[in-house]
Amino acid sequence: MLLDVILDTDAYNEIDDQFAIAYLLRSADKLRCRAVCAAPFHNQKSGGPADGMEKSYHEIRKILSLMEREDLYPQVFRGSDRWLKDEKTPVDSPAAREIVRLAGEYSPEKPLYVVAIGAITNVASALLTAPGIARSIVVVWLGGHAPHWENTWEFNMAGDIAAARVVFLSGAPLVQLPCMGVVSAFTTTKPELEYWLAGKNALCDYLAQNTIDEAERYAKGRPWSRVIWDATAVGWLLGGLMRDQEIPRHVPSYDFQYEAQPGLPPMRIVWHVDRDRLMEDLFKKLARAA
Repeated sequence: MLLDVILDTDAYNEIDDQFAIAYLLRSADKLRCRAVCAAPFHNQKSGGPADGMEKSYHEIRKILSLMEREDLYPQVFRGSDRWLKDEKTPVDSPAAREIVRLAGEYSPEKPLYVVAIGAITNVASALLTAPGIARSIVVVWLGGHAPHWENTWEFNMAGDIAAARVVFLSGAPLVQLPCMGVVSAFTTTKPELEYWLAGKNALCDYLAQNTIDEAERYAKGRPWSRVIWDATAVGWLLGGLMRDQEIPRHVPSYDFQYEAQPGLPPMRIVWHVDRDRLMEDLFKKLARAA
C-alpha cells in the first residue's frame, strides 16, 4: 500500500534535505509525493526566515530539475515568511493552505503523512488554521534531541519553538526523529560518497560534491564524516530501517527541556537507525537512472 506524503523542507539550509527530497521521489513504489513545501530558516545562509524559505523553494526546484522531474513543479509550495508570534496565530502561506487542503482528502484510517525536516512553522500554521486535520494526518518530524541529551536546543526546534509546541500539543499522531543521540549516527564520508554516487548521474554528482565541499570548508586536511540527517525521516516511512517505540507524549518547553503532558495521546520516538542498511538503500536509489 502506498503512503501519501507531504515533505516540508528548508532545503537550502544544509546538504541533507536534498538527499531526502530525492530519496522520497526514488521510493515511488512505496511513497507517493503529494507536495513539497519550502520551510523558513535563518542562519549564515539566509538574511532571515523569508529569505531562507525563498532560497529553499528554489533549491527544491533545482533538485527536481536534476532528477528530470520538472513535472512536479506545480506541487512545490512557498511556506511561511516568518516564525509564529505565539501559539495561537498561524502564518498564512501557500504551503499551509495546501497542507490543510490535502489533509481534507484523508482520514484516521488512511492518513496523510506530513514529513517535516526543518522548522515546523508550516505544519503548525496548518493545524492552527484547521485543528480538525490532526485526525487525518501523521506528523513525522526530525527535530529536537534525544530525551537523554542534556537539552533539546536543536536547529529545527530552536528556529520556531512555538510551532514545535503547537504540533506536539495538537494531539496529531506524531513520530519524532531526535537529532543528537539518534540520527547523529547516520554519517557518510568523502570516499563513500565518491565510490557510491560520483559519476552515476547529474543528481548524484551534485549531492556528492555539495556534501564534500560543505564538509571540507571546515575540515579539509582532517578526517571527517558528515551527518545526512534528513534522509532518515523518509527512511522511517519505508519501514524496517530503524527502531522506534511508543512513549508518553512530551512537549518541548521554551527553556529547551521536555515536559510531560498527561492527557495527550502517546507518540512514537525513533531510538536507533540501522545506518548501513539505510545508507545502502539510499545510495542504490539515488544512483538509478532518471
